[in-house]
Amino acid sequence: MDNYFCADSICVNKRCNFQPQIIHMSKKNRNPNKFKTELTNQIIKLFQAHPTSVFNYKQIATKLQLKESSDRTLVSLILQELEVWDMLKMTERGKYKLIASSKNSAANEVTGRIDFTPRGAAYLIVDGQEEDIYIHRTNTGKAFNQDIVKVQLTSHGGKTEGKVIEVIERAKTEFVGTIDIGPKTVFVRPDDPKMPIDFFIEKGHTKGAKNGEKVTVKFLSWPGGSKSPLGGVTERIGMPGTMDVDMNSILVEYGFPTHFPGSVEQEAHSITEPDYEKEATNRRDFRDILTFTIDPVDAKDFDDALSFRELDNGNYEIGVHIADVSHYVLPGTHLDTEALGRGNSVYLVDRVIPMLPENLSNLLCSLRPNETKLTFSAVFEITPKGKLIHEWFGKTLINSDKRFTYEEAQEIIEGTVIDNDFGPVILLMDKIAKMYRKERLKEGALNVESQEVRFDLDEQGNPLGIKLKISKDANKLIEEFMLLANKRVAMYIGKPEQGKKIVPFVYRLHDEPNEEKIADLRIFLNEFGYKINLVADKPISFALNTVMEEAKKKDELHIIGPMVIRAMSKAYYGTDNIGHYGLAFPFYTHFTSPIRRYADLLVHRILFERLNNKEYRFNNTLDSQCKHISNTEKLATDAERASVKYMQVKFMADKVGLTFEAKITGVTDWGIFVEMDENKCEGLVHIKSIEGNYQYNGRTKQLESRSVALKYHLGMKVDVVVKNVDLIKKQIDLELAEKWD
Repeated sequence: MDNYFCADSICVNKRCNFQPQIIHMSKKNRNPNKFKTELTNQIIKLFQAHPTSVFNYKQIATKLQLKESSDRTLVSLILQELEVWDMLKMTERGKYKLIASSKNSAANEVTGRIDFTPRGAAYLIVDGQEEDIYIHRTNTGKAFNQDIVKVQLTSHGGKTEGKVIEVIERAKTEFVGTIDIGPKTVFVRPDDPKMPIDFFIEKGHTKGAKNGEKVTVKFLSWPGGSKSPLGGVTERIGMPGTMDVDMNSILVEYGFPTHFPGSVEQEAHSITEPDYEKEATNRRDFRDILTFTIDPVDAKDFDDALSFRELDNGNYEIGVHIADVSHYVLPGTHLDTEALGRGNSVYLVDRVIPMLPENLSNLLCSLRPNETKLTFSAVFEITPKGKLIHEWFGKTLINSDKRFTYEEAQEIIEGTVIDNDFGPVILLMDKIAKMYRKERLKEGALNVESQEVRFDLDEQGNPLGIKLKISKDANKLIEEFMLLANKRVAMYIGKPEQGKKIVPFVYRLHDEPNEEKIADLRIFLNEFGYKINLVADKPISFALNTVMEEAKKKDELHIIGPMVIRAMSKAYYGTDNIGHYGLAFPFYTHFTSPIRRYADLLVHRILFERLNNKEYRFNNTLDSQCKHISNTEKLATDAERASVKYMQVKFMADKVGLTFEAKITGVTDWGIFVEMDENKCEGLVHIKSIEGNYQYNGRTKQLESRSVALKYHLGMKVDVVVKNVDLIKKQIDLELAEKWD
């Protein structure tokens, strides 16, 4: 009878000791997360009571007296998640069985990546599972943030929680921190707020570091019974408080070296300028065609240029010329290995950590004005109405006639500056770029306009002021022609055609947004007074574009834009093409920045071989390279954000006690995050500093008072007082101004 399950509410198996706890909760008053957790626990108990039985979702729903179709659908979803957790296996379509008996703890174990909170608790992120597993700070074992761990699932207060029982793979083994030398003991406190444990340093492993110094510590071991892991100092960074030490600490924390190895520098300096006339015999020569660059005012590595000429038939030939890094950086060299390891250049507030040494990034490869350079180009014939009728890809020579900053090009577009030589060309290309942008948005591309925080720095690199850098027409002109080149290269390589062999390739991929993240975004936008009004037969991007247009008019785009982007899937590099949702391109890659992105260097190599009817041979699998450079890109972004946060905190250091108008940008169970209107700096108002008894409502994402009808919600305007500024923790502590009245 063990393999039989009665569809009635009473199980006919006489040996069954399972007594279902019927979950009586009206849908109106139901907490969805709590209901799902309780239902998951009931389903697990059911399978453990019938360790050899096979059930489908209908049988389980009947047993638990679930009649609503949405509840039965939820049962089906939970069964799929339990399969991902390796607790159940699918014996045939829609039917599941317990993998092991309840006596075997492996049935309640799951593997994933642990993500700590600053308070010491953590969540386990499991691939294929939407809901993360909570881990209490006393149950994190010997795990560090982002480690791959095995977790034992437990039930606590009716909720499923986890306990770390094994560290399978360390995410990293070196950390940046501050050394604390006491009379008898030495510890290193990691800078990362998600590393809530100090390293114990044995004598002889301090490398001569002084008390309070920033150091790099390497994890050595974690003996059983010890409260702290053992570590050894591997590098002294310096005393905190100086710009160089603090910025280098950020770089080391995220795994980016602060200098190039000697072998790499030596190899770079051994490269000399090529014989351009000899190169001209194998390249298309654009040196006599009008060519220019448009870049940020402080740029040194110019990796793209545009050329323009009008053809006899009235059409325009527009060339997108990219630095030919692949000519200098050859596979298997020290330069190539180092570039792959770094993955990309890192742009901190006050400095650039290049992917390639200066001799290449700023000299040989940089498309500086009035210098002949080797380039890899995408050349397009375009009609006056913007129609692309012919394209050509290949190695070229250029000599840029003029270097424009974005501000200078913008003045020409706006008509405040007249340039008889380049003005008509820039205006015409701006017109075509706007045609392409309009077409992209018509196809469903997200209209994302960046408003980045920028700092005015003094000669020592200290922040004097903060402003928003807004993307204008000059930026968009360059953007559209770079997008065109990237799209057409990807189509040339990857678009299926009869008789054409598809070769392995590096695509820039972006998946459709997750429904759960969109639901959270709706809540966020509602609190700011925005609504996602879907357009019939159109993707959600159309509605989001409308929201961002409204936010731009209200001067709130710097708040709304990042939240919309955060709700989207993350773009990444991969070989299995799924298209780029945000750009509405079925084929897309990165071709236009090989000085600062290794992905583009790979694309150049593959494209060159394809143009010569050869197949590029990879030293490593292309999939693993894509995964690596996607990871280094994320680390670079995190490092850049950390440097911005550091500068914001440094800017606020002398403003303790001052009051600022602000908006709430985040609500958590430990307080509210606010952004100050005047300087765009963000700080935390801790819940303990708010007068009254408040608790966090996860459904509404609000702090709600238990005694009075007062709520703190996203978008709410508040006045705050700067209470404390901690440069080490990169943290601004605030209090609500009314407390100071």
